[in-house]
Amino acid sequence: MKVTKETGRHYIWGGGCDGWHLVETESLSVIEERIPPDGGEVLHFHERAQQFFYILAGVAAFETDGVETVVSAGEGYYVRPGARHRIRNPGKEDLQFLVVSQPRSHGDRINV
Repeated sequence: MKVTKETGRHYIWGGGCDGWHLVETESLSVIEERIPPDGGEVLHFHERAQQFFYILAGVAAFETDGVETVVSAGEGYYVRPGARHRIRNPGKEDLQFLVVSQPRSHGDRINV
């Protein structure tokens, strides 16, 4: 099945961030997201879901268990279940990335 951002279910989160569901099943979630400059999410964790973020454009700053890591376009970042984490955009252009969650992370998020 062909999937595009235009055919994916769109949602808005975090005061100006966008997401498009590309794959949306109980066992797997693939989402393309956009975070504007200075945007980001709150610190949280998932009890079951592991996540992999792949940066398409821009620069991401990940905080995981108190350690910050900067990830650029063409690079990825893995988050294990239970790790307290967040992503933010410290750059001057939109941050675009894919987030792959297994199993899906919706309903498995606990804000810290």
